[in-house]
Amino acid sequence: MFTPALAGAQQPANVDSVPWTIVPMPQASLVLARDGSLIGEIGKEIRTSVSIKSLPKYLAQAFVAVEDHRFYQHDGVDVVGIAGALKDNIFGERRGASTITQQLVGNMHPTLIDRTDMSLGRKLSEQAAAREMEKHYTKEQILEGYLNQISFGHGWYGVESAARHYFGKSASRLTLAEAAALAAMPKGPALYDPLKYPDRVRQRRNVVLALMADQGFITGEQAKNAQASRLTTSPNGGYSAYSPWFVDVVRVQATRAGIPVTQGGYRIYTSLDPVLQNAATSALAEETAALESQPDYAHPRYAPPKPGARSTRTTDYLQGMVVAMDPTSGDVKALVGGRDYSDSQFDRAVDGMRQPGSSFKPIVYSSALDNGYTPSTVVVDAPIEIDLGQGAGVWRPENYSTGKYRGPTTLRNALRWSLNTVTVRLAQDIGMPLIGEYAKRFGVYDELPNYLSYALGAGETTVMRMVTAYSMFANGGRRVKSTLIDRIQDRYGRTIFKHDARECRGCDAPGGWKNQPEPQLVDRREQVLDSMTAYQITSMMEGVVQAGTATVVKEVGKPIAGKTGTTNDEKDAWFIGFSPDIVVGIYMGYDKPRNLGKGATGGHLAAPIARDFLKLALVDKAAIPFKVPAGIKLIRVDQMSGMRAGPGEGGRTILEAFKPGTAPPDNYSVIGVADADGRSLPPPDADRSLFLPGTGRLY
Repeated sequence: MFTPALAGAQQPANVDSVPWTIVPMPQASLVLARDGSLIGEIGKEIRTSVSIKSLPKYLAQAFVAVEDHRFYQHDGVDVVGIAGALKDNIFGERRGASTITQQLVGNMHPTLIDRTDMSLGRKLSEQAAAREMEKHYTKEQILEGYLNQISFGHGWYGVESAARHYFGKSASRLTLAEAAALAAMPKGPALYDPLKYPDRVRQRRNVVLALMADQGFITGEQAKNAQASRLTTSPNGGYSAYSPWFVDVVRVQATRAGIPVTQGGYRIYTSLDPVLQNAATSALAEETAALESQPDYAHPRYAPPKPGARSTRTTDYLQGMVVAMDPTSGDVKALVGGRDYSDSQFDRAVDGMRQPGSSFKPIVYSSALDNGYTPSTVVVDAPIEIDLGQGAGVWRPENYSTGKYRGPTTLRNALRWSLNTVTVRLAQDIGMPLIGEYAKRFGVYDELPNYLSYALGAGETTVMRMVTAYSMFANGGRRVKSTLIDRIQDRYGRTIFKHDARECRGCDAPGGWKNQPEPQLVDRREQVLDSMTAYQITSMMEGVVQAGTATVVKEVGKPIAGKTGTTNDEKDAWFIGFSPDIVVGIYMGYDKPRNLGKGATGGHLAAPIARDFLKLALVDKAAIPFKVPAGIKLIRVDQMSGMRAGPGEGGRTILEAFKPGTAPPDNYSVIGVADADGRSLPPPDADRSLFLPGTGRLY
């Protein structure tokens, strides 16, 4: 970062009270994507000051030509220009005669020189301050201050910020035509906005080029060639990806780390991948728009605000959010916190608390697989009644398709079809305290109440927490922490913050690690779930995508595991899925919860967004299957009964993943089954099954 060099200038003790001084102006902190491209800025004024020596000569010359062509001759006040302006005003042509120095004085010290005041007294004060500034600073210093100070609209100040946002490049790389276009703007940034009025700006740009040729700054041939060039502005305001919610989280996290990024001058390098961010943004926009375009859609529809208009609308339309994460590092690659940042800056992905519904079930099944169950364990899917006690009545959990039950069902199929009664029976058997322990271990909840309904995802959490939890399935059960900031540099290029995936052990001991030969840094990614359990759940969730509630994601054509979620009354729709390389979480719902419509499930609403995103995210990735950890036994079983498949059996068999010593034996005795209440049920298709009365669990 650059602070204007004022070598040789005698600064007064209190520069804020002296209008002729050149003072350092507020800077922005730059937020950069993982590839170094600009994705956002933080600060009171979006400005990055640069040295005039780093700029092409024709950039400063363009401003001199159109704003103050006698800049190098006058003493801060252009007497000849004033006389000409007075003459023109007499004949009805109003124009000013303020020099670049006068403009700098007024714009840099607005509380001392009010340029909106058209009185003679203000003008005389401004002229006196301008003459005094010329006594203390060189022309180059004054011109540098002016180029770094001037407003270019949209809250962008200085030629460096203007060049980045309008043309997607540093001011040092501007072409002659682009430099002249910027010089066309100070007359009226709102009137000569290249994004809104390109034709108007191109015409005035050509006037600036003609003036530069007339004044000898460029040749006539150079002016002619530049005038013939197209005016091409950068899309997305010069940002490589629309990432306002991500930038907000970065600002909060950096501030919490004790780094005053809002004061400006920092470079913040982040984990965001612009390609994935753009994919997430477009997938959310396209799928929500497609839903709202349906003729029977009965809720308020989103309509983009008119260009340049400040939105004052409510957010009563359908909202959505997307988070994508590297499951190995926890790096957040994409984050979209809503549909329109101009309508609402609330980050629903990080701060929005909603019920995850059935997308929580993999946590429940993980605790079961660690405590005696296998993917082929059979549990009864049948009506169940729970006495809530103390006169609170009876709870009768139902599957999403009310009244439909499948009888004895393997855990794999129960997750594939998202059967609520099976999940409740699991929770009854292993206990909610254990499920709460796993939920805390995965970071989904800090504390989980001891109610069976919470096994069905009744507790509120965030998309970010759920994506982080699913990352632990994808990476083999190791803890990760969501990370947005890689490192931060100060204005001198010194790294003052660096993300470290390790933690310091023993640092709280007397003397701390500084008194030890070497810091005791250890990998934070401790094993929070057995790697074999993580693979079993992953394999089961592959079934959800291949033949369950999220089959639309199968269109990606790569190994994908995931789980849908739909809450009571169809108010919230979720899908969280992953490949070996990336985890993505999708949520759709209203800020004020309401029914999404009949059949509005996570599979129908959220999963298509994941499909669109993953198609783009994995387009160049090979179809690599999930890694099978050492110790897992892949055994062919009947996918309906969970029994080991006999010789010649094909049709409905699958390769199931078992931990050592948990595979089903070769032979079983047929003695029938019992439901959770001990009532007799006929064995499905005469399967060789045995159930423990009272639990519905395979004995």
